[in-house]
Amino acid sequence: MAAQDAERADPATDGPEVALQPGQRLARGVCRYLLSMGFASIEEFVPERGLRVDVMALGPKGELWVVECKSSRADFQGDAKWQGYLEWCDRYFWAVDVDFPTELLPQDTGLIIADAYDAEVVRMGPEQKVAPARRKKMIQKFAMDVARRLQRLRDPRPGRDGALLMAMGDTEAGSH
Repeated sequence: MAAQDAERADPATDGPEVALQPGQRLARGVCRYLLSMGFASIEEFVPERGLRVDVMALGPKGELWVVECKSSRADFQGDAKWQGYLEWCDRYFWAVDVDFPTELLPQDTGLIIADAYDAEVVRMGPEQKVAPARRKKMIQKFAMDVARRLQRLRDPRPGRDGALLMAMGDTEAGSH
């Protein structure tokens, strides 16, 4: 697949090439697909301490989807936390490549077939609405996490890790 990725890579549209792990390639394809459906997505999102979902997506009507990317049978079988993600989303999906043995995946969850460049929903996950208070909390956390990541891209070391603020006499750096 690495040869296929290099063959399909277009620096003008794909940006700088970085070595992605198989699950990261699936996540990229899933995020591209979700964007085409009007969803914003974030990878490696932490809904609460101890949980980290591969992809959290926020839909145009406020819907919350979780997508777990599994690159192999062992990757799926080693995942003991996935059921803990169900209470944080309206729909739950697995994303796997075309060669994955999909019969291993629970039938009462969604299924997305993906590669590094695109994806497609094969089975829609059943809808179980998140409670309004949790939805509000999740949308706010989603927005804050995305904004912080964007800021870090633009300014990876703001104030030289606070040293600039401390030099100016601010003993409570970051309190503004």
